[in-house]
Amino acid sequence: GGVSGGGKRHAVTTIVYLHGFRSSPASIKATRLSECVAALPAATRPQLYVPALADRPAVAVAGVAAWVDAHADRAALTFVGSSLGGYYATHLAERYGARAVLINPTTRPYDDLQSSRGVQTNLYTGAAFEVTDAHFAELRTLAVSRITRPERYFLLVETGDEVLDWRLAMAHYAGAWQYVRGGGDHSFTDFAAQLPAILRFAGVGGVR
Repeated sequence: GGVSGGGKRHAVTTIVYLHGFRSSPASIKATRLSECVAALPAATRPQLYVPALADRPAVAVAGVAAWVDAHADRAALTFVGSSLGGYYATHLAERYGARAVLINPTTRPYDDLQSSRGVQTNLYTGAAFEVTDAHFAELRTLAVSRITRPERYFLLVETGDEVLDWRLAMAHYAGAWQYVRGGGDHSFTDFAAQLPAILRFAGVGGVR
């Protein structure tokens, strides 16, 4: 059921930031985004959610979806994902018809993370977890073979990414908005400079 009558309710812009493999909400990019959003005028400040993602892909995505269902307006929703978080962001953007910003994303984590089988340690919390066959099976179920609305995606890659091949991402997000920067690395060194563009893409007003 929608809102009847001529009045259109103003949707609150929501941004959900999804960190990468072995990362956390304490990562540099998550912190920079949080600081940037906090500095915006209250009238234009979006709702920002930066969850600590579970190690198991299915649990991580289900947790984010539960929060979105309870707290976000799908009409003004943008997922921002880095690396593995970009893969999750793509799955969720397709599920919700939302926008997504992908930062040096993995498009095939079930291949890219094969070398990470076994016990891993979170770089920020020190917590240990084991990567098993179940992780890869869950990652495959989240795959988006082809994005349906390229104009709702904004890809940011650096050609110096030492972990992933940026050309695979360019091909996967063909037709999307794309920013390709020479040099850099997998952390995406130009992130702070691109925050205004990311916020504008998410529909945040008044960003210079």
